[in-house]
Amino acid sequence: MTAAFALITSLLWGLADFGGGLLTRRIPALTVVLVSQLLAVGVLGAVVVATGAWTEAGPRLWFAAAAGLIGPAAMLSFYRALALGPMGVVAPIGALGGVAIPVGVGMAIGERPGLLQFAGIAVAVAGVVLASGPARGGAPVQRQTLALTVCAAVGFGAVMALIAEASTTLTGLFLALFVQRVCNVLVGGTALWVSVRRGGTALPAEGWGAVRAALPALTFVGLADVAANGTYNLAANSGPVTVAAVLASLYPVVTALAARGVLSERLRTVQATGAGLALVGTVLLAAAR
Repeated sequence: MTAAFALITSLLWGLADFGGGLLTRRIPALTVVLVSQLLAVGVLGAVVVATGAWTEAGPRLWFAAAAGLIGPAAMLSFYRALALGPMGVVAPIGALGGVAIPVGVGMAIGERPGLLQFAGIAVAVAGVVLASGPARGGAPVQRQTLALTVCAAVGFGAVMALIAEASTTLTGLFLALFVQRVCNVLVGGTALWVSVRRGGTALPAEGWGAVRAALPALTFVGLADVAANGTYNLAANSGPVTVAAVLASLYPVVTALAARGVLSERLRTVQATGAGLALVGTVLLAAAR
């Protein structure tokens, strides 16, 4: 089940990123993050109450709280790096952070992938890098851009490692995800407040009407992201973290394919090659059980 849960995670994260990217074309990015997470908090709060998940509060919730604090900071660093430097360099490094840290944690706790799994990991990681559309040539990357990208990559990987430890039961997972989202809202709300104080905008030119019209899409983005964190926890707790992390990090492929299908964006040769390699790596990992 590890491979299945991890692939569902990559699907959900990929679609959430695609939906969030579309929304940020019309609504400020911080507002998209905050509103989508607020909607997720409301749904998760109802689930926690309905299932009695609050009774499973314990020390593991600190992992969820840490993930909730680190996640928005990592995303903001990632957005800033994308604004400053070439996306073709920033995106692959950011995606690899979600692979390197959980895989490192898995191997540190004694996981030793077999030869076929190592081959699958190598092929899948290469696919993620290529599917992100790495740039060739162009201007050198500034140190600030590289520093922000590395911070984002470390943050993404840390969130994946932390959420894997946040709970060992399904109802406990509901509570952990709720705590994580509450922390996301606190960090995102603070960042938006600071941005507005510095002269930034919280609303699009159309005002609240545009936000209200986008509520269904914002709800989807928030819930897809929550569900992805949940399925990743299930994947990491049902099998090797090394396999779960690699398969869950295939989401750039999903985002690229969604852009191709919905927006008719053409995949460059390097991206199509990456998608193919990611599929081959997935097959190798799924077969190595």
